[in-house]
Amino acid sequence: MGCDEQLIGGNKMYNFEFEKPSTIADAVSAMAAEEAQALGGGQTLIPTLKQRLASPSKLVSLSGIAEMKGVCEADGGISIGGATTHATVAAEAGAYPALAALASTIGDPAVRNRGTIGGSLANNDPAACYPSAALASGATIETNSREIAADDYFQGMFTTALEEGEIITNVRFPIPEVANYQKFEQPASRFAMVGVFVAKFADGVRVAVTGASEEGVFRWSEAEEALSGNFSADAVEGLSVSGDGMINDLHGSGDYRAHLVKVLTKRAVAAAS
Repeated sequence: MGCDEQLIGGNKMYNFEFEKPSTIADAVSAMAAEEAQALGGGQTLIPTLKQRLASPSKLVSLSGIAEMKGVCEADGGISIGGATTHATVAAEAGAYPALAALASTIGDPAVRNRGTIGGSLANNDPAACYPSAALASGATIETNSREIAADDYFQGMFTTALEEGEIITNVRFPIPEVANYQKFEQPASRFAMVGVFVAKFADGVRVAVTGASEEGVFRWSEAEEALSGNFSADAVEGLSVSGDGMINDLHGSGDYRAHLVKVLTKRAVAAAS
């Protein structure tokens, strides 16, 4: 299908091809085209196209692939298809309450009913919520060709281990004993200026921070060590995060974001306890 200059929001656009496959195999085949780009919910990609910051030759919509949608419990964890919307995660991921609660706070209803977990993780926006959940949970990102541990998947701001043409088909989350997500959100769009996800497992605690660092989502190892020995907000009272390397913009300074990391970690621990 060819798309003319009036396709996106009435803005004048360049010509490109649009394909909406119904299977993962067909999507992988379509993505083999030169400069093809996968389209999830389009919450980042469509605005990028409007601003002419990207110019793919083909958009491959993943919204028609039934096998990439849905939430189910399996092997003591929860499995979520890559094309599953935030609204569906919020409504159906009750086996992992902290994850369902996180999904319910993303954007507004329009965003939650279009945006997908796979699209969010593939984009790895530094202010996205899902990366902190995946990293703190020790999730496994499944693609059309392999499985990637969350610790190996996130590689910097807007950077992941995904290779050219690779598609996130599923995300597996182990379910911790307790968990909680706290974020300090930008009031207009509700993105995370800083977000902290804390997950307590039998073998220790994992703490992941989004929205704060210039390197994207990261684990706060000092807090993990302290909380693994004493899972209480008091355990991180004497800790601090440096403002060096933190995002410094009109929404907040690096030092302010560093301060929020500690504050939100304490709130998450208190809420999970």
